[in-house]
Amino acid sequence: MNAGKSTILLQSNYNYRERGMNTLVLAPQLDSRFQRGVVASRIGLTTEAETFDHVCDLFSLTSRTHQEKPIHCVLVDEAQFLTAKQVRQLSDVCDRLDIPVLTYGIRTDFLGHLFEGSMELLGWADSLVEIKTICHCGRKATMQLRLDSNGKPVKQGAQVHIGGNDRYVSVCRVHFKEGLSTKATDELPFDTLF
Repeated sequence: MNAGKSTILLQSNYNYRERGMNTLVLAPQLDSRFQRGVVASRIGLTTEAETFDHVCDLFSLTSRTHQEKPIHCVLVDEAQFLTAKQVRQLSDVCDRLDIPVLTYGIRTDFLGHLFEGSMELLGWADSLVEIKTICHCGRKATMQLRLDSNGKPVKQGAQVHIGGNDRYVSVCRVHFKEGLSTKATDELPFDTLF
């Protein structure tokens, strides 16, 4: 989280469209943080998207869309919410329709467990590119803490709980284990000048 995945998806989408190519942007129906059917970044960029749920056949959807107008790239936001079957359907989009598929998502949930879509993508993707963000300590953040309404880490609950910066914070593995979502005042890397 907070690495700019949606921003990079939106930039890729823009690059294709600027060159006169058609894209198919997909977003999970359950992601209602901004608006259903829209991929949005925290910096204000947006684009319309086709929504999918866990039973949607993404190969058939892409194939139908491709027959209506040639699709040059499929872009998937929040790819961790894909099912294993949908990941394989997207591999068929690449292999049978010869359309590149770019997926953007997080690897693990707030307990450190792989999402189903992420696990399948780790096994089936042609290449993986890590988009980095940092923990409050300056180390690479690889984990997400889910926070309650008081800002305290949550240690149990459903794997999926839609939220943004108000509910999740990206941290390094050390601070994930400690459940430390912010730096303590005495840990700040500078002295007070006043």
